[in-house]
Amino acid sequence: MNKYNFRCIIAGIAVGILLKFFVVDIIHVSGSSMYPTIKNGQTLVVNKLAYGLDMPFASFLITQWKSPEVGDIVVFMKDNNMVIKRVSAVGGTKLEYSTISGYNLIINGKHIALSAEQYYRMKNSTVVPENTVFVTGDNQDVSIDSRSYGFVPTSNILGKVFFK
Repeated sequence: MNKYNFRCIIAGIAVGILLKFFVVDIIHVSGSSMYPTIKNGQTLVVNKLAYGLDMPFASFLITQWKSPEVGDIVVFMKDNNMVIKRVSAVGGTKLEYSTISGYNLIINGKHIALSAEQYYRMKNSTVVPENTVFVTGDNQDVSIDSRSYGFVPTSNILGKVFFK
């Protein structure tokens, strides 16, 4: 192997590392909280530059240039686990509650079922705080999401799923 080939190999490895840490990530789904949109065992490609530049080996953005939008499927860290959820509401969105036929959170006319515990914990939150999002799993019967752990700071969102 000559010096030119060695340099090409080193450059290729360096580019691959930079892409992995800052541009795209490939993750494997474990769980059914996003079923039927995303299935257990499915492989996803995450655009790590969708909202900003994230700090490798940390759970926050160095700089943020765009905020998530309702409907985006996002990736963030929660309790040292990578979590995939759908954005149901963004900062400034009004939250309403109903106890007619169970406990419900109403976001833009859409009813999201709550347990009694979730309802009593959340009912005083009337607006999604700025610079946060409310996330839910598509399979809300089994999903542990913002109904349980609250609003997610947008600076903690590491990327957007763009290929599944």
